[in-house]
Amino acid sequence: MGELVVDKHVKYILSVEKRKDSFESVVLEHLRMNGAYWGLATLDLLGKLDALDSNEVIEWIMKCQHESGGFAGNIGHDPHMLYTLSAVQVLALFDKLNVLDADKVANCHPFLGLLNFMPDISGLQNEDGSFSGDEWGEVDSRFSYLAICCLSILHRLDKINVEKAVNYIASCKNVDGGFGCTPGGESHAGQIFCCVGALAITGSLHHVDKDLLGWWLCERQVKSGGLNGRPEKLPDVCYSWWVLSSLIMIDRVHWINKDKLAKFILNCQDTENGGISDRPEDAVDVYHTYFGIAGLSLLEYPGLKAIDPAHALPVDVVDRIFFQK
Repeated sequence: MGELVVDKHVKYILSVEKRKDSFESVVLEHLRMNGAYWGLATLDLLGKLDALDSNEVIEWIMKCQHESGGFAGNIGHDPHMLYTLSAVQVLALFDKLNVLDADKVANCHPFLGLLNFMPDISGLQNEDGSFSGDEWGEVDSRFSYLAICCLSILHRLDKINVEKAVNYIASCKNVDGGFGCTPGGESHAGQIFCCVGALAITGSLHHVDKDLLGWWLCERQVKSGGLNGRPEKLPDVCYSWWVLSSLIMIDRVHWINKDKLAKFILNCQDTENGGISDRPEDAVDVYHTYFGIAGLSLLEYPGLKAIDPAHALPVDVVDRIFFQK
């Protein structure tokens, strides 16, 4: 098994930030907030968060905040839950949640992209307990996780109807033990993480059939050691997070071959220039670099900080949020 080339990965993450005029950067401009979270969380897990100027990052993040309280993917873009959680997570990494007006973020509908006439976030929550992602009203169990995780970090879960949110997530459970994006939707490892993560945060894992779901998840491991997201699909490094974190939350991680998974992730490294790809020999990107490092953290790879499987933040950051007075 190869070794993790930490210095090369740090160099790669820092280089991504500098290539703002590249084609990749331009076409992904609207996702920059997510990219910031992926890159900075990677640096923190590697113990190298101080490699970037935190003040510069925080200043940019706050420029992405909509007047309503929510955050956009970049300056001048529309706010959405996807970017709001990433913004809050990055501020948590830097221990700078105090720069936020937490009630403004939690209370205003535009936090999730809706119009400013609603009095609080509860109106973003649909009657069945689900959440819309932005003003256009798309419903997805991902958004349930985003809302619950974000409000948990801000200590504002009381702003929504948690019972209804949990019941909606439970309604997305399938006969195979997995979860879909909506009731009846196909089970998918990414959706399973969102649903299991939200249930874990709210103390509602009793809704999960742990043995049935654990079996479905462990079947995602293929001969190469990698994990896929659905039956008959190719393995992908990102599922080292989506599948593994779910298995840990339901206490079934011992059902997969962890050594083979670690080897698969390490084989996806670019050992010359840094970064991790979806599969060996493919092009690297910051998304797969983060989820590869996060997967190795869950596997307790030497030298990496531990990561919380529900909040997707380093354990020391989560401890600081919930236990620091």
